[in-house]
Amino acid sequence: MSKLKFGIIGCGRISAKHVDAIINNKDEAELVAVYDIVKELAIDRKNQYESKIKNSNVKVYANYDEFLNDKNIDVVTIASISGYHAKQAIDFLNHDKHVLIEKPMALSIEDADRIIRLGKEKNKKVCVSHQNRFIPAVQRLRQAVEEGRFGKLIHGSARTLWARDDDYYRQASWRGTKELDGGTLINQCIHNIDLLQWMMGGEVERISSETDTFIRDIETEDFGAMLIRFKNKAIGVVEGSVCVYPKNLEETLSIFGEKGTVVIKNGRIETWNFADERDYDSAELDETNLGHTPLYKDFIDAINNNREPLINGEEGKKAVEIILRAYER
Repeated sequence: MSKLKFGIIGCGRISAKHVDAIINNKDEAELVAVYDIVKELAIDRKNQYESKIKNSNVKVYANYDEFLNDKNIDVVTIASISGYHAKQAIDFLNHDKHVLIEKPMALSIEDADRIIRLGKEKNKKVCVSHQNRFIPAVQRLRQAVEEGRFGKLIHGSARTLWARDDDYYRQASWRGTKELDGGTLINQCIHNIDLLQWMMGGEVERISSETDTFIRDIETEDFGAMLIRFKNKAIGVVEGSVCVYPKNLEETLSIFGEKGTVVIKNGRIETWNFADERDYDSAELDETNLGHTPLYKDFIDAINNNREPLINGEEGKKAVEIILRAYER
């Protein structure tokens, strides 16, 4: 089977992780093209890839239409500004490309639904970059949830307490804007919110929230709190901030049930208590952060075997929908 040929649009900071993931899946994938309106950034990604993969030749684009019409590309990774994700995904699906979209997949439910619908119409795969689902500690937690080890789920919490100072927002004019960024909950906190809903049952009955802009000079919130009642009656609590002084404090996911308590902090298991015992409870975890690599491995396999990726459009939409409902309150 020939390798899948990837193109990357948007060559800022996060794109380096996507390049690494393609390198780490080099037996089944190759990077053939990169695009950014700032050509120097695209060249940086080209050099990153070619320094690791011998005899590669990554084409650099600074013209969107030329990149869009490159028939050599099978899959496009969309790592651009959040507000552009939906339009670009729709463009590439219409040009018969599979798409892997950085979070958030869209800034509206209508756009998310368009992407999902178009993917099905074009028979192309859609994957959303919620790579934290593949963290070994998270995978072990998910196994415990699926095995019913918590008994009745009571509540879960997602805390993302980070520092993003004014210099961070000044570095790029789109950051902190309603049109192109979307705010702390949908930008910084969406990964943890995705994990919370994944563990707690997904379907939401009602949401209450409070958001405000306390100290950052931005259009969107720099702090947000949510209280989620899931349809299974469990409760989710979300706390998200970019106002922590002086540096990032934690990203913590906690799940509580009648027969179990698990806390994962910064990608590592901090608490693991269950009424029963399983062989894997004491098994050592490889806590190396593999980043986007397993996400790509799953997506490549999904394309090659014509199945849905673990985080398809429907899955990627769930956290977006929860956050947008919170913004309505």
